[in-house]
Amino acid sequence: MPTQSKLGLIAGNGTFPLLVLDAARSQGFEVVVAAIKEETRPEIESKGAASVHWLSLGELSKLIDTFKAAGVTRAVMAGQVKHKQIFSSIKPDWRLAKLLLSLGTRNTDSLLGAVAKVLADEGIMLENSTALLEPLLAKSGVLTQRAPTEQERKNIEYGRAVARHLAQYDIGQTVVIAESACVAVEAMEGTDATIERAGQIMRSLEGDASTLSRALTVVKIAKPNQDMRFDVPVIGVKTIEIMQRAGASCLAVDAGRCLLLDGDAITRAADAAGICLVA
Repeated sequence: MPTQSKLGLIAGNGTFPLLVLDAARSQGFEVVVAAIKEETRPEIESKGAASVHWLSLGELSKLIDTFKAAGVTRAVMAGQVKHKQIFSSIKPDWRLAKLLLSLGTRNTDSLLGAVAKVLADEGIMLENSTALLEPLLAKSGVLTQRAPTEQERKNIEYGRAVARHLAQYDIGQTVVIAESACVAVEAMEGTDATIERAGQIMRSLEGDASTLSRALTVVKIAKPNQDMRFDVPVIGVKTIEIMQRAGASCLAVDAGRCLLLDGDAITRAADAAGICLVA
């Protein structure tokens, strides 16, 4: 990306869009934000964007018109849009309705890939949001003071094998493992809800004559052909907090393909909770 240019930002939920906006501005971009009413945090208004335009998740034509009017020809997507939001009661405009009807499968790759193609056809090219945040990509190795135990390593190995099979179908990117048994698999609910559900399942076994270890390992991977323009795997301090509540002791992610949104604060939180983080 050149140092001086105009950049469109399609902002989803969480802190990811705020970080991208800060990084883009620090690199000399004039940022035009398309904020999704159902997802984007209100504080994006105070982050120094050239302009912020609020639109509904279903308003694909308005998104295109907004960027064209602002002279945007390059854009990034940052922040999750919950799968269930996409298929909820939000009314799609004619352009999005046509796109949804054309999809063979309604998973993240096919939907966002189709949106990217529509934008490209209108002269707006989607680029990798991670290009602005390279320092936040997970580096290979053990990232915390504590390394995985032998059982956690077995969980990681098994979890990665399971997650790779799921990811190739674009079902989800996270699995939760206990003693080489799969406790929970991510689908539309997202990573945090998957970890919470795993914790609930393990608590439901309390008092039973279960031979299953209560220590959970969370494995989050990138898809085999991960498109770094959208749906990039991310974790933050909130992930560590949810893991702690669920009784998870280890988190494994893909090196170079997962964003640590809160930087060093994640490893500090993990160390404080006794959680091992490995890429």
